[in-house]
Amino acid sequence: MTRLDLTGLTTRPAQVWGGIRLVPLVRAEPVPGLRLHAEIYAGLGAVALDDGTEYLSYVPHGFVADWSGEETEPGQGNGQKAGQRASYGTQLGAGRPDTVTVHRHHRMVKRRRPGKGLSGGAATARCRFLPLHLALEGYLALHFGGPSVAWEEWSRQAVRQGFSPREEEAYLGLDVRGLADALRVFEIHPGQCGVLVHTADSLAAAFVVPHPDDYRALHPSLLQDLYGELVHQYAHFGAPVAEFEARISGRYVATLAGLRARAVAQERLWSETHGDVLARELLTESYASERVFRMGSYELRRFLPPFRRGGAEQHIGELITDHKGRTAYLKTFRLSDAQIRRGHLLSVLAAHDWRLDGTAAALSTTYEELVRRMGAAGFAPLLNEHVVARRIAETK
Repeated sequence: MTRLDLTGLTTRPAQVWGGIRLVPLVRAEPVPGLRLHAEIYAGLGAVALDDGTEYLSYVPHGFVADWSGEETEPGQGNGQKAGQRASYGTQLGAGRPDTVTVHRHHRMVKRRRPGKGLSGGAATARCRFLPLHLALEGYLALHFGGPSVAWEEWSRQAVRQGFSPREEEAYLGLDVRGLADALRVFEIHPGQCGVLVHTADSLAAAFVVPHPDDYRALHPSLLQDLYGELVHQYAHFGAPVAEFEARISGRYVATLAGLRARAVAQERLWSETHGDVLARELLTESYASERVFRMGSYELRRFLPPFRRGGAEQHIGELITDHKGRTAYLKTFRLSDAQIRRGHLLSVLAAHDWRLDGTAAALSTTYEELVRRMGAAGFAPLLNEHVVARRIAETK
């Protein structure tokens, strides 16, 4: 279990638009030797996973990480000639197309091979991954195989197919009220390499990249990202949030240097307050992380929260860290209370060898109540209803 390390990133004063609060994250120096840029697919994608399964989903773009240290501008060296790159929102031609192209993606993360304008050395220092799909796949794959022991309470479907098919709902950033306007009108700070998105003053997502130029190019991609149900609800029903304005009294300020020092002190106070209050639960939580891909001295990882119940916000996500564990890239997805409950239930079941009576005891509840919880979580088809009904009758 590890915590997120945002060393090198400093928060700047937030910008507010209705119920949206954007908190810029600024680096004094870019992360050395690592760049990130997008490949735009803008449509449906069929993703083939390593285990042979394939799923169809909305895949607006992929991210290409380059750790060769050669690339200086986003998009250079990815096989596309200058002037042929598309931007977010670009539409070629008039009218709607008769058909929709489905892009095929082999693997969630894939190393770039030489060819298509890439030299051999450069290609081996690049990989393409599907942002947020990597994190969500880690959540959906949580105990996906189902019961490891075929206890009689589990149905044939559970034993043979596990939790397949399993799905979760998400909202496009364009559907999060106020987010498009906020991203359009807000200022990008010099050196900005990330942003924390709050809806109704509740943390919705974190996004960090290695270089300010990468952030400027990927800033619109936040509208194409996926956001949880809770984020959508907070943005839609939440009231406008208050701006935290700095007030500097002129009573003890006699010089320009003194005014500058007071302004810097206010910025430091805002940064500490934001870390202690608005982003505390993201930064103080311990996560179970899994290394997905090694990029020279960097590692691409995804992480899961402890699924602790009690109302605290919890996030899943993916990140790239350097050899000291410092974050170079980060993208998070906030789970709803129902998703946390499902993760918690699956974790306790797995920890007790998928025995319902042992799991009920661990949760300090009854066998019947556990069955009810599983039904509410959408796992009822995985239980043998006749056996479960008989066991409930025996326990009464």
